[in-house]
This record gives sequence, C-alpha cells and structure tokens, in this order.
Amino acid sequence: MMIDSTAAMFAQAQSGIESAQDARLKSYSGTATKNLAQAQKAGEEFEAMFLSQMLGHMFSGIETDPNFGGGHGETMFRSMLVDEYAKEMARGNGIGIADAVTREILKAQEGY
Repeated sequence: MMIDSTAAMFAQAQSGIESAQDARLKSYSGTATKNLAQAQKAGEEFEAMFLSQMLGHMFSGIETDPNFGGGHGETMFRSMLVDEYAKEMARGNGIGIADAVTREILKAQEGY
C-alpha cells in the first residue's frame, strides 16, 4: 500500500515536471519563431534598402519628358517609386541579401 502511494506521488510529480518542461519548450519555440520572423523582416528591409540605393542610381540618368511631367513632384514620386520597386523585389526572391542577413542575425543571437 505504501509502495502504491509512493509510486502514485512519483508519477504525479513526474507528470508535473513534464508539463512544466512542455510549457517551457512551447514558450521557447514561440520566442524562437518570433525571433526568426523579426530576423527575416530585418533581412528583407535591409535588402530593400540596398536595392533602393542601386535602383536609384540606375534611374538617376533618366530625363523626364517635359510634356507629361517633370519638376519637383516627379523627383519625389520617382524616389518613392524606386523604393516600392525595391520593396517588391525584396518581398519576392530578391537577390539573396535578405537570406544572408537573416542567417547572420540568427547566428549572432545564438552566441548570446
């Protein structure tokens, strides 16, 4: 009888420990998933900024048509258009910078 109650207490304690470990693992994987999503977002934003700079130089030599535009408004619009092109390119497959940045961010986080 004493052995049965001791075994029951042990089983109950063991299940409590396992449920605490499960809760800790679930919270860790939630944190890891959150960190991964944040790292991917940072990588994508970095790639978009890089592409925007490169595309900006490409578009800087294009002259505006005086019949259909020009002026300060078109200059502002062109920079916004280039930024959106860059964001769309980064959201797609991009050129691989986002993946490299994400890997480096995650590698740096593992060191802490």
